[in-house]
Amino acid sequence: MAATSYPPVFSPLIWICILLGVWGEIRTGQIRYSVPEELEKGSTVGNIAKDLGLEPGKLAESGVRIVSRGKTQLFALNPRSGSLVTVGRIDREELCDRSPKCIASLEILLKDKVKIFGVEVEIIDVNDNSPTFGIEHREIKVPESENPGTRFPLPEAFDLDVGVNSLQGYQLSSNDHFALHVQSEADGIQYPELVLKHALDREEEAVHHLILTAFDGGDPVRSGTTRIHITLMDINDNAPVFTQPEYRINVQENLPVGSQLLTIKATDPDEGANGEVTYSFRKVRDKISHLFKLNSLTGDITTLGDLDYEDSGFYDIDVEAHDGPGLRARSKVLVTVLDVNDNAPEVTVTSVTSAIQETSPPGTVIALFNVHDSDSGENGLVTCSIPDNLPFWLEKTYGNYHRLLVNRTLDREEVSEYNITVAATDQGTPPLSTETHISLQVVDINDNPPTFTHASYSAYIPENNARGASILSMTAQDPDSGENAQVTYSLTEDTIQGVPLSSYVSINSNTGVLYALRSFDYEQFQDLQLLVVAKDSGDPPLSSNVSLSLFVLDQNDNTPEILYPTLPTDGSTGVELAPRSAEPGYLVTKVVAVDKDSGQNAWLSFRLLKASEPGLFSVGLHTGEVRTARALLDRDVLKQSLVVSVQDHGQPPLSATITLTVAVADSIPDVLADLGSIKDPSDLHDSDLTLYLVVAVAVVSCIFLAFVIVLLALRLRCWRSSHLLQASRGRLAGVPASHFVGVDGVQAFLQTYSHEVSLTADSRKSHLIFPQPNYADTLISQESCEKSEPLLISQDLPETKGDPSILQVSQSSDGPYPTKT
Repeated sequence: MAATSYPPVFSPLIWICILLGVWGEIRTGQIRYSVPEELEKGSTVGNIAKDLGLEPGKLAESGVRIVSRGKTQLFALNPRSGSLVTVGRIDREELCDRSPKCIASLEILLKDKVKIFGVEVEIIDVNDNSPTFGIEHREIKVPESENPGTRFPLPEAFDLDVGVNSLQGYQLSSNDHFALHVQSEADGIQYPELVLKHALDREEEAVHHLILTAFDGGDPVRSGTTRIHITLMDINDNAPVFTQPEYRINVQENLPVGSQLLTIKATDPDEGANGEVTYSFRKVRDKISHLFKLNSLTGDITTLGDLDYEDSGFYDIDVEAHDGPGLRARSKVLVTVLDVNDNAPEVTVTSVTSAIQETSPPGTVIALFNVHDSDSGENGLVTCSIPDNLPFWLEKTYGNYHRLLVNRTLDREEVSEYNITVAATDQGTPPLSTETHISLQVVDINDNPPTFTHASYSAYIPENNARGASILSMTAQDPDSGENAQVTYSLTEDTIQGVPLSSYVSINSNTGVLYALRSFDYEQFQDLQLLVVAKDSGDPPLSSNVSLSLFVLDQNDNTPEILYPTLPTDGSTGVELAPRSAEPGYLVTKVVAVDKDSGQNAWLSFRLLKASEPGLFSVGLHTGEVRTARALLDRDVLKQSLVVSVQDHGQPPLSATITLTVAVADSIPDVLADLGSIKDPSDLHDSDLTLYLVVAVAVVSCIFLAFVIVLLALRLRCWRSSHLLQASRGRLAGVPASHFVGVDGVQAFLQTYSHEVSLTADSRKSHLIFPQPNYADTLISQESCEKSEPLLISQDLPETKGDPSILQVSQSSDGPYPTKT
């Protein structure tokens, strides 16, 4: 008879839990809920927002999420309702097997508070599994001579549920010869046995068919059945007996597949088929059948798959031995799996900061991570570390969570980026470790002012420099980055001789190049003291300053100035006296001169350029003293003229001259008497120059007059030709007479090129003046002169195009300018 399957129905206790809602409690960082298995997807487990003290719609804003370590998640967060809900159907038997308590653990992260809450959800069993025997029928051979009271082992039923929903008892179909006896062991397992009530008579009934029913305590009750076939046979009065009531063995989890664990042994004193013992597993579950293999003849137990301590550390295997007729003996094999350090720690970073300001205080959280090792004991004890030379430290928080914090103030200028290696190492032998790398950028703040490359600067610029000339370039370095390192340059406000400093020099705010805004004069000032300020673009900006000494270098731009002798202001000529009795080397006078320049530009030397009597006088090269070079003779004229040059040593050199008049006489009255009769030779030279100038002006005037007459004749010829052409064709009767040049035009042309000569008796005051042309009263406009256009406007006379008899005269734009002679 097949086992009956009933739909899963919750017990009254479970219904109460569902009606009243799941329960939860918050202890120190721990939340507990309970929920029955087999709930629909999306069923509410608990109001996590309420238990965390948050508003239902604030989960996403608070960064609340479930921390995953790579395992399948059974629950999820509903951000709208703030509830913890199921992701799918939960099967308690698949999750926890037959464990009395089934707890599903997860962690909730509050990202904004950097806190972790542990959540434990107890999965409550419901009666969703019926008891099963694993076999559809069991055949039992009973000797017909068996005495009443003899017991025969029956197959045990297995129920995946726990508690009241698990297997509660057995029931045997009614018959006259057999009864059911259930034996309860210390471990709580019930073993059904078939008890013979009355003596059997094989000749009366050779086979008995019974049905064994197993039922649980659920509501409603679930049950399973198996068929019992009892065959009467001759006597087999000895059942197999195991050498040990239970076998214990300890194995390491890294045991190779196919390794032999142990050999079980049972003996049977019967002979023949009654004494042939075979072995088998009882209550074989899928996990056991996939991991272990039992040789039915030898009793050897070997491994079929990899043992994993993290999956299960203990296996309880039920074995039995039965002889040929079917007598059986039971035993247990207890396999303890020893942990091996075969799992490296797992590091899960739940929260991390990729950038941090360099002024962040110690204790600032950089990262939050979880460390988990699937091994046990010392193999599962994990310690975390970071390199000692880093300004960070690790702090252990709730459970296996650690925080990476700042240990001391950071400096971006020292280290701008950190690659932090977090090493998680267990205490196994040998130890296993896992490294996790966290990159951290240090964000710059404006904490460094610009710094000049020199403590002070000096620069030199020659005087008479060009405006806008570059003087020097100054550079300030700022170790910050971005806008905090963008340096601008400026000059402090100051005045020089009452004039603002900004009118003398300027500095490029971006490059730091100093420029001269005016031409400097060494004779006005020799140096400038400036204060240059470098300021970055941070907030707030930082600045530093440096002093700059700007020295003006002298140039030879001043001509020597003769202080003595000075020219008289009344128009007379100054005279120096030299007696005829003067000996060679007699000091006649001394030329005194100064130069406003400095250095070699002010070093003066004196030379005698011209003398009316060569060899009579000499001039000291460095002193400017005028002395007689020889003794004066009677034939020497009374009035001697000397031209003395004073020259500096600049590059190029500049010079000044002065003319000295030396009177040679023994007494002052003689000098006064003779001076009036002496005629200065320079006057004769001036008269000759005036004569030459008058002749030159006359010649130029004659040539110009001849040119005007020729031009006038050509114009009259052109006019006559045009008039004849008009009379012959009769087409130009309406052309205005203003388009032709007549006598008035020639007069205007002469006025344009007129010049003026002014001559005086003194050639130094004579002038030859060429005034600018007056275009207002002539036919030739200023524009036409500048553009070299012809005097005749040809576009008004289309009939004259191509006529070679018409002469076009253009005037260059370079007109005459006044010239002083």
